[in-house]
This record gives sequence, structure tokens and C-alpha cells, in this order.
Amino acid sequence: MIEKYINEIIQGDCLTLFQDIPDNSIDITFADPPFNLRKRYTSYRDNIQIEQYLEWCQKWISEMVRVTKPTGSIFVHNVPQWLTYYLHFLNKIADFKHWISWDAPTAPMGKSLQPAHYGILYYAKDVKQNKFYEIRYPHKRCRKCGYLLKDYGGKKNGLHPFGPLVSDVWTDIHRIKHDRYRDEHPCQLPVHLLERVILMSTDENDTVLDPFVGTGTTAVAAKRIGRKYIGFDIDTGYVEIAKAKLIHENSDSKIGNVWVSFFSNEVTTIRHIDWETLASFYEVPEPLNKIDFIKIVLKSNGGVPPVCMCSNVQGLKKSESQAKDKYLFSIR
Repeated sequence: MIEKYINEIIQGDCLTLFQDIPDNSIDITFADPPFNLRKRYTSYRDNIQIEQYLEWCQKWISEMVRVTKPTGSIFVHNVPQWLTYYLHFLNKIADFKHWISWDAPTAPMGKSLQPAHYGILYYAKDVKQNKFYEIRYPHKRCRKCGYLLKDYGGKKNGLHPFGPLVSDVWTDIHRIKHDRYRDEHPCQLPVHLLERVILMSTDENDTVLDPFVGTGTTAVAAKRIGRKYIGFDIDTGYVEIAKAKLIHENSDSKIGNVWVSFFSNEVTTIRHIDWETLASFYEVPEPLNKIDFIKIVLKSNGGVPPVCMCSNVQGLKKSESQAKDKYLFSIR
């Protein structure tokens, strides 16, 4: 039964659609649910009683865990207010791995500290069997002089040429701030955020399921880096936009034969185990301590895709634009 859903975006209530997904059949599940904070969705009232909201959340979280393979992972994105409740649900049925803090400042709310991060709960179905890959991101540098921002002192010879291992605090991926880069969705995540999640927890051709896929970010990320996807969403308009976007996406986010994550034609995430292969595509300064002021660069034609892999490409493709226009007309 699951075959009919592979690489498809399906309109419907996730709790109903989950019934068609067998136990232990999905490699990872990722959810970015409604926040119950009066966000302006079109097919969902984002302002229900807390008890009702949490009861609903517990149902789809349980379904996510049920369908995930013993080797798989469960990721849930939300604000800390709700993640504290999700922890209580998940601790009973899965194994905690991390609370990933994604640095994403928001507007001051008054009489409180300024909210400055979203959380991504990272659970394993079975931590002893869990599939996981260490990942790396580029060294942070001064935008003016190009020097490393972090002072490594006498340890520069021991630096990894590409960059440090990713921790559970992510400060290098930013929110989509400009409306011209956004779909008509109140909570759109950057594609390269999802690519990072997928790279560290899956292999090529693994399947990713998102029960609140919205305008398709998770599916786009999965397709770009050679994974299968299943997306559910209750909103017909969001589903149309997601399908239109996916028509124009290719599985080509690679350097050579290695899947990587790009943003604005810069590599933003690699798996540590892939560096030995990727190193041959880069010009690395010698001696290595010169990396303090010389950035590694891809060799000419070193495998960078011929088109921009940025999720925020200016201008919508024709079919996506038509889907958006149709959707906007329907909600006026």
C-alpha cells in the first residue's frame, strides 16, 4: 500500500492518511506542525484550546513513531513552549537524542526575553540501531577580511579543511526573511535546513515522510539529495504549490557522486565520512594553518551543479507561479 504514496504529495488529514502507512516502513519522519499561535493558515484554525491541541499532537506524534523504522529517526520542529510537552509524549515511546536549537531571532513579545530560537526534537526509534552520520559546516569567517572568526590559537594545523562538526546549536542557517522568497505559507522553513536533517540521518533512496508538508520544503530537500519522500497536507492550495515546485526539481545536489547541501552555490553541509572523496574536488591551502586566512575553494568545474541550488531563487517558475495565483484567488 505504501508504494502509491512514494514521491507523492497527498491532500488530506494526516491522521487518516497515516492509516495507510505500515509499521516500521519509513526511514525518517519530520514534522513542522501548526503552532497554535494564530498563524494565518487557510485550511486550519491555528487557535484551539490547549488541551485539544496537545491531544491532537500526541496522536500524530505517536503515528510518526509507529511508521518509523527501528533504524530511523523522528524530528519535530516547533517553539519551545510546545516542545516541552512533546518531550513528555516522545520520552515514553522513543529514545531522546538531541534538542537542536536553531538560532532564529523573532520580534520582541514584551515582558519576556526575546525569543531567539526554534527547537527541533531529534529522537531515535531505537537508539541502539539508529542510523546517524556526523556532519560538517563551513568555517565561519569575517565577511570583510576573510579570517576565521574563531581563534584556534596553535591548533590551526589540526583544523578540518572544510569546517567543524555540527553541534546541537545551529547558527549558520537563517530564516527566510523576505516575502519575495516565500511561498504563501506562514511557517516556511529553508530547504537547506531540511537537507542537513536528512543528510545526517539517511542514505540515498531512503524515504522521508512529512505529515505537514505545506508547500513542499521537506519533499524538495529530499528530492534534491536523492531521497524518496511522502508528503501529507490538509490544504489543497499548499499541495498544488508543492507539486508544481517538485516538477522542476532534480536529484543533482552533488559534488562528483557525493550528496551535499548547497545554498547560493556554496556548500553548506557535508557528511564527515564523505570528506575523503570530496577533498579531491577542493583546493586546500598548504600548510593547513593558512586556512586561518585562505578559504578552501572548489576547483574549476569541481562538481558544482550548473544551476543555483539555493532554495530562495528569485522569481517563481511558471507552473509554480500559476499554482500560487490559483491558490491566492481561491482564498480571496
